[in-house]
Amino acid sequence: MIELAEIFRHHGSPYQAKFGHKMLPSHRRAMRAIERCRTPALGGHVYECPDCGETQYRYHSCRNRHCPKCQNDKAQQWLEKQQELLLPVPYFLLTFTLPSALRRVARSHQRFIYHLLFRTAAAAVQLLARDPRFVGGQAGMVGVLHTWGRNLAYHPHVHFLVPAGGLSDDGQAWLPARKDFLLPVKALSKVFRAKFRDALRESDCFDDVPASVWQQEWVVHCQPVGTGRSALGYLAPYIFRVAISNNRILKLADGQVTFRYRVSGAGQSKLCTLAAEEFIRRFLQHVLPKGFVKVRYYGFLAPGLRPRLASLRQQLGCSLVQQPPSTEVADCDAADRGCLQDALIAALSPNRIVRCPCCGQVMQRRPIIRAQGDKPP
Repeated sequence: MIELAEIFRHHGSPYQAKFGHKMLPSHRRAMRAIERCRTPALGGHVYECPDCGETQYRYHSCRNRHCPKCQNDKAQQWLEKQQELLLPVPYFLLTFTLPSALRRVARSHQRFIYHLLFRTAAAAVQLLARDPRFVGGQAGMVGVLHTWGRNLAYHPHVHFLVPAGGLSDDGQAWLPARKDFLLPVKALSKVFRAKFRDALRESDCFDDVPASVWQQEWVVHCQPVGTGRSALGYLAPYIFRVAISNNRILKLADGQVTFRYRVSGAGQSKLCTLAAEEFIRRFLQHVLPKGFVKVRYYGFLAPGLRPRLASLRQQLGCSLVQQPPSTEVADCDAADRGCLQDALIAALSPNRIVRCPCCGQVMQRRPIIRAQGDKPP
C-alpha cells in the first residue's frame, strides 16, 4: 500500500527546494513528522515471542494531527464527552461556506481567516436566534472547521450543531424553536456576509478581496438532524481525520499520484491522478496552523456556562445515563469508514496485548529503541 509518507520521502525534498521560501512552518513540520512516523528515526520498542522467538519492531508515532497513521485515536473519547452537552430536543446542522474568491486570502492568512469564519458565523446565528420570531433567546453551538473536498480541493467551511431552541435572557427558561425550522437561511447568509465584511475591513486583508464578493450570495445550509447523535458521529471524523487516508492512495509512479474519492451525492468512486507536486500542494493547504483549535463552543454551550447547561439538562429531563452517539460515518468511502470505525474501537483499548502473529502467544516487550534524531513534534 502506498502511504503519504512515501510520497513525501520521494518528492518532498524537490517540493521544498522549489517552494520552501513560501511554505508555512506548520507545513514543514507536518511533512517532517509524517515522513518519520513509525520509523527508526523516532525510536520504539522490540516485542519478542517467548515461545517461537518471533520478533517485531513497533516504532513510535509522530503524533502530528495531520498524519494519517496518527489520526482519530481520540474520536471515541470526544464523542463520549459530548453526551454531557446533548439536550433532549431536535437538532439542526448549519454549514457556513467561504466564497471561492476568498479562498486565496484564506490560504495565505489561515489563522486569522478561520478565526473570523468561526466568530462571524456564530455571531450571525446569535443575532437571528434572539429574534422572538425564531427563538427569542441565546443559542448554543458546537462548531467544527472543515477545509477539504473529497478530491483534496480547498473548500473551507464550518459546521455548527445547534439545538432547536435557546436560553432566556435570565438563564432560567428554555425557549423551544419549531421542530422543522430554526432560522431563515437567506437572512442568515446576508448577516454572515455583512459581519465577515465588517470584521475583515479592519484588517490589511480587505483590499485583497474583490469587491464583487460583497454583492454575491453567500452559502449557508440548515438541515434538521434529529437528536443530534448521528450528526456528532458525522462531525467526529472531521476533527480526528486528515484530508486523505493512506488506504485511498492507490499508486505512485512516474512522478504522479493516483487516489480514490467518492463523488458527492452519487455514492460512486472516481480516480484522480495528479503530479506529485500538485498532490503535495493540495494536501498541505489543509494543514492547520500550530495550536489552532478546530472545535469551538458558543452560547450556552460555551465552557464557562457548563454549570448553567447542567441545570438546563435537568430542567429538560435528561437522564444521567444515555446511549453513546452513533459513530457511523456517513460522508466517507467504505474503506475510510471501516478504518475510522477500527480506530474508534482501538481507542477504547489503547493498552491491548500484542500477540505473536505466528503462534498467538503474548509477546514480551524488550528495551526501548532509541530515537535517531529529535523527539516527535
